[in-house]
Amino acid sequence: MVPLAGIIDTAFLGHLADIHHLGGVAIATVIFNLVYWSFGFLRMGTTGLTAQAYGRHDAAEIRLVLLRNCLLAVVLSCSILLLQTPIRELGFWLLETETDVRLSGEAFYNARIWGAPAVLINYVLLGWFLGCGQGKRVVVLSLVGNGGNILLDYWFIRQLGWASAGAGAATAMSQGMMLLVGIAFVRRDCSMAEAWQLRTRLWHRGTFHSIWRLNRDILVRTFSLLMSFALFTNWSSAMGSRVLAANTLLLQVVTLASYLIDGIAFATESFAGQLYGSSNHRQLRGLVLGGGSFSVFLGLTMALIFALFPQPLFQIMTQHQSVIDQVKTYVWWLVPTLGFGAIAFLLDGYFLGITAGKWLRNSTILATAGFLPIGWIAHRLGTPHLLWLALVSFMAIRAITLAVKVPHSWRAGPTLANKLPL
Repeated sequence: MVPLAGIIDTAFLGHLADIHHLGGVAIATVIFNLVYWSFGFLRMGTTGLTAQAYGRHDAAEIRLVLLRNCLLAVVLSCSILLLQTPIRELGFWLLETETDVRLSGEAFYNARIWGAPAVLINYVLLGWFLGCGQGKRVVVLSLVGNGGNILLDYWFIRQLGWASAGAGAATAMSQGMMLLVGIAFVRRDCSMAEAWQLRTRLWHRGTFHSIWRLNRDILVRTFSLLMSFALFTNWSSAMGSRVLAANTLLLQVVTLASYLIDGIAFATESFAGQLYGSSNHRQLRGLVLGGGSFSVFLGLTMALIFALFPQPLFQIMTQHQSVIDQVKTYVWWLVPTLGFGAIAFLLDGYFLGITAGKWLRNSTILATAGFLPIGWIAHRLGTPHLLWLALVSFMAIRAITLAVKVPHSWRAGPTLANKLPL
């Protein structure tokens, strides 16, 4: 549902008369990705910690994880709203773009930024439901949030003609709808009286220190990942509006595949945390091998479908044939990108489940270090193919460095808890 909403966003904007609306939203989305997913630890850390408490059958700790991370989400989101103007100015100053594209991007930003509190609290709720193994609730929240986004996109963009501002408003309002449903679900499991009884344990210093270390490592990992994708989009923009539009469409396919694979990764994350929390380490191996095989199959299948049938599939997202012609030139880069990416996405979930934040952090830093020189040379030479090679190298390094660490987690056995940063 998440990438489907993004593709429909792209389709509504891509069929407008002016292509700069699509480019503006792509640039503004880079800023939101950097801001919001820098706090992705609110979802990722919540899942691992909740799943381990669930595996230990520690009901009080399950609720404490939710309360602590919701409080943190409120503080962070209020900070984002207070700093929205400098964030916008700095973001668009750093990203190279044409005037029309920037104006469209700012309109999208100004509307979407007001959804910040809902976005960050939803991260916590999604992570908590995943950690508790409540996948059906995650599906319902996704249907509400992304289904609402699609309907509001149609109303604001197609009916009211608000273009990029309408896309931003639709995204913000749909996040609010998702939050309301999430709160209703939480109220079924945790009453206000139960939460109040846990207040004396909420501020435990040792626990906050452990959470800080885990969140710090996930933050560094996420920021490195987002910076690489932000630079990819920024360098695409410097190569011209058509290259930017083409790469935006191709990244939508990468996003679609990554979210489908993340379905497997989220399940792996939840199961890995529960198995680790109950000290059932032997089943971790089968979990990785089964999930990894399915992920690679899914990623390569997606890449081949779009590579073999680019005209009819990408025509859904834009009416500009010149952009589709650009897409056809680079579409086969999806195969290695999603092949290595599938392994990296799945192993992300595994290591998040066992709260091995340090390994995730180091892997992504190394991948970014490999991406930067190739991407910079591509930018200087104005070569889109070399830019895609940089992205493939990023995915490959992440996949390989994480895969090397998997056997260590199997061999560690019952002593694994003493070796991980929790």
